[in-house]
Amino acid sequence: MSFTLAIVGRPNVGKSTLFNRLVGKRLALVDDQPGVTRDLREGAARLADLRFTVIDTAGLEEATDESLQGRMRKLTERAVDMADVCLFMIDARAGVTPTDEVFAEILRKRSAHVILAANKGEGAAADAGVIEAYSLGLGEPIRLSAEHGEGLNDLYTHLMPLADKFAERAAEDAPEIDVTLDEDLDDMDVVPVPTNAKPLQVAVVGRPNAGKSTLINKILGDERLLTGPEAGITRDAISLRIDWAGDDGEPVPMRIFDTAGMRKKAKVQEKLEKLSVGDGLRAVKFAEVVVVLLDAAIPFEQQDLRIADLAEREGRAVVIAVNKWDIEDDKQDKLRDLKESFERLLPQLRGAPLITVSAKTGRGLDRLHAAIMKAYDVWNRRVATAALNRWLSGMVEAHPPPAPQGKRIKLRYMTQAKTRPPGFVVMCSHPDKVPESYSRYLVNALRIDFDMPGTPIRLYMRGQNDSNPYKGRKKAPPSKLRKHTEGRRS
Repeated sequence: MSFTLAIVGRPNVGKSTLFNRLVGKRLALVDDQPGVTRDLREGAARLADLRFTVIDTAGLEEATDESLQGRMRKLTERAVDMADVCLFMIDARAGVTPTDEVFAEILRKRSAHVILAANKGEGAAADAGVIEAYSLGLGEPIRLSAEHGEGLNDLYTHLMPLADKFAERAAEDAPEIDVTLDEDLDDMDVVPVPTNAKPLQVAVVGRPNAGKSTLINKILGDERLLTGPEAGITRDAISLRIDWAGDDGEPVPMRIFDTAGMRKKAKVQEKLEKLSVGDGLRAVKFAEVVVVLLDAAIPFEQQDLRIADLAEREGRAVVIAVNKWDIEDDKQDKLRDLKESFERLLPQLRGAPLITVSAKTGRGLDRLHAAIMKAYDVWNRRVATAALNRWLSGMVEAHPPPAPQGKRIKLRYMTQAKTRPPGFVVMCSHPDKVPESYSRYLVNALRIDFDMPGTPIRLYMRGQNDSNPYKGRKKAPPSKLRKHTEGRRS
């Protein structure tokens, strides 16, 4: 990416709509309600032959205190300082407001390159607002319509000369390519190592006010995400790129997703909150490791169990982290109760890492990093077929499968069909007659004997007839003309 473009302006002027159009995806939440965006969202933008990074910011408010609006403004001002170019958007239909004049003066001082855009400029109703935009003293305004894609050619004309200035810098920061890889990496038994091109995808999920954004800020070492005592601050699922080093000092490329707090479905009534939760669920589906963050004061609520079960059903590696551990008095008794509750309430994740952390002080982050890497390793684990079949023979001898309705079930052989999560196929007779209890017996033994704690395991029972290509095919009846054709051939 050659340069960074930050989209700034008052709430509800269309910043997120333009952001979605530039990145070509519906990444940012869009609603008629003002103030939807709160955090900084980055995306890879494409405009004709230009490739750059675009930042969607929160709406600028005239607040400088420690309120929510004040913290949102500080975050936006930080994006202005980070960006190479600022696109200042106004609402052409509302015209220039006193707030726009204040922020235009701020941008004139803080940013070297400011482009003025009058959004919602379609139709004659916006003519007066576009003319009025000249009074801001930021040059000729671009007449835009982010909703309909109008005026993007003019935006390209303004960005093109600036892109040439940053092209040399982009060449210096370009990643290394044409790297010779080791031949051993093609082996299926090797666990894929996260790289800069394919970083480890980690999603942090939990109930509102559990401390997800605070935890990610502590990992980053920077106040990148908006935090505060209010519940439900985060709305978008924000992805952040980081090289996180553990105890060994080796940095691991990761992409961490901060998600919105998930409440009970019955309590989610507003459209905006439904969109936020849906965005968080998509982050879980794209993640490789899911960190379920609990509040130490009220752990293992019903909603926590549902979130953890969702991650298991999606087949993701799961790490349970208990936050706000610094305010606990009796830590040993609390930890013992947590482990007992975890084994009792989440048997499908038996053996998954349970880590205590403090997002405020940063204690336990090294243990959390080690737990994430271990869960990722187990998630990618592969077992040899010979070892599996020896293990299966021993399991059948110790506990033979039942014979429902007098039909004996024979477990012939077993193999691992896939990883991420580990999936095993058992060829047997009468696969539809194998009870669920016997499948759980095999899955639990797989976790213990092959050291796969906590990861979801998929076990499929298949019959020998399933591989028969002629199964269900009826024999063709003899043709009425066969006697005539066979007679001629002879």
